Amino acid sequence: MSNNANGPKKGQTAEADTGRSTRTAGPLSRAAALDGIPLRSGEVTQKRLENGLVEIGYPVVMRPFWAGVARRLGVESQSIRRLQLDEMGTAVWDLIDSQRSVRQVAAAFARRFKLHDQEARTSVTAFLRELGRRGIIGIKER
Repeated sequence: MSNNANGPKKGQTAEADTGRSTRTAGPLSRAAALDGIPLRSGEVTQKRLENGLVEIGYPVVMRPFWAGVARRLGVESQSIRRLQLDEMGTAVWDLIDSQRSVRQVAAAFARRFKLHDQEARTSVTAFLRELGRRGIIGIKER
């Protein structure tokens, strides 16, 4: 998984067990993205709340300029942000198991919430894209 708090950059995929990102030829095609396997970052924590929902903790690293200012002030340059998922977000999070592809996660999500396949794919991919942008997950190409 990328150590970059912003997640893998466009055209990169995350390698969960090596901690490195690998550069691909360019952005993934739609089909390749749907066939990719979402992987949770090793730097992410999760907590199951009493109501059954999940709260995710993930590191946020300051930009170099602000990290320098924080260092001079004696403040840590890395902090942990918390993201509480709703029922649908928790359902997607629970489906991320390092085995299922994005397409399979979306299909299971569609069955659970009785959605059309395209609607589920759109919602799931947008949610996964946001998690990736925050460095919470990466996508491993098959």
